[in-house]
Amino acid sequence: MQFIKPGININFIGKRKIAFVLSSLMIIATIVLLIWRGGPNYGVDFSGGVLVQVKMAQKSSPLEIKEALRTVNLDDSIVQEFGEAGQFEYLIRIRKTEVELSGLSDRVAQALRTAFGDGVEIRRVEMVGPKVGKDLRQKALFAIFYSILFIAIYISGRFELKWLMSIVMAISLAFVVYITSGFGISVTWLILIALLVTLTLCLFLNLKYALGAIIAIIHDVVITLGFFALTERELSLSIIAAFLTIVGYSLNDTIIVFDRIRENLRRFRRKPFEETMNVSINETLSRTILTSTTTLIVVLALFILGGGVIHDFAFALLVGVIVGTYSSVFVASPILLIWEGNFGKKAQKKK
Repeated sequence: MQFIKPGININFIGKRKIAFVLSSLMIIATIVLLIWRGGPNYGVDFSGGVLVQVKMAQKSSPLEIKEALRTVNLDDSIVQEFGEAGQFEYLIRIRKTEVELSGLSDRVAQALRTAFGDGVEIRRVEMVGPKVGKDLRQKALFAIFYSILFIAIYISGRFELKWLMSIVMAISLAFVVYITSGFGISVTWLILIALLVTLTLCLFLNLKYALGAIIAIIHDVVITLGFFALTERELSLSIIAAFLTIVGYSLNDTIIVFDRIRENLRRFRRKPFEETMNVSINETLSRTILTSTTTLIVVLALFILGGGVIHDFAFALLVGVIVGTYSSVFVASPILLIWEGNFGKKAQKKK
C-alpha cells in the first residue's frame, strides 16, 4: 500500500544539522534531569522495599495519606496517584525493607480508615529485598547492553558481510567486560565503558552500518529515559521490557532504510552519496509512516484505555515509537553520510 506519490523528494538529509541539534538538546536535558534528581526513579523492583496499592472512596492528597500513615510509622513513604482519574487509587512505596510484613496491609488499611473513614481497599502488597532489587537492576542493564551488542553483530553480517569482524568485536568486548568487571566498578559504569568500546570497535573495524544502528538505538533509549525522568515515572521490570521492545522497533525501521540505501548504492553508482540516501529515505517513507501510524494507534489505545497497570509501559512505547521513527531517518542515516565524508574519502585516497 502506498499513499505517498512515487518520485517525492523531501530533503531529509539536508535537515540533518537541525536534527542533530534537537537530539543533542534532548540528550543533554536527559543527563541534566538525571543528575538533578539523583538518577532514575527506580521502582520497588530495582530499589527494594514494599509497594502497597490502595483504592479510596474519596480523593485525598498524597500529603494527607502520608500524614495518616504516621500512626504506623510509615509517614516517610512515597505516595503517588495511580490509574485513571476518578478511581482514587494510590501507590504507597515503603522504602523500609526491614518493615514487618505480617499484618502490614491491615495496619495500613486501619490507619487510612481512621483518617478517611470506610471505603479503603488494599489492592495489592509487593515486597522486594534490597539485594534482589540490585541483582534485577544489574540484569536489566546487561539485557539492554547485550541486545545492542547482538544487534551490532547482526547488522555487520547482514549489510556488510563482515561476520568474522563481528565475531572479533564480540570476543574483544567480552574480554574487556571480563577485565573491567575484575576492578569492582559499578555495573552502570561497566555498561558505559562497554558501549564506548563497542562504538570504538565499530570505527576501527569499519562497521559503518552497525555504528549508525547502535547510535540510533542508544539515542532512542536515552531520550525515552529522559521523558520518564521529566514525568517522574518509575522504572520497573515492565519498563525494561518496553525499552527492549523499543530497541527492536527502532532496529526494524533502521534496517528498512539501510536496506534501501544499500540497494540504491548499487543502482546509482554515479550519484552523490547524499542524493542516493535522500532518494532511499523517500522511497521508504510510505512504509515508515504506515508502520509507525498503525503502531501508534495501538499503543495510544493501550495508553488511554489500558488502565494503570500498563500505563507506564504504554507511555514508554508511545515515546519510543515516535523517537525510533525519527532516529531511523534523522540519526542512523546521517551517521552513514558522516562516515562516508570522513572515512570514505580517506579510503579512496589510499587506493
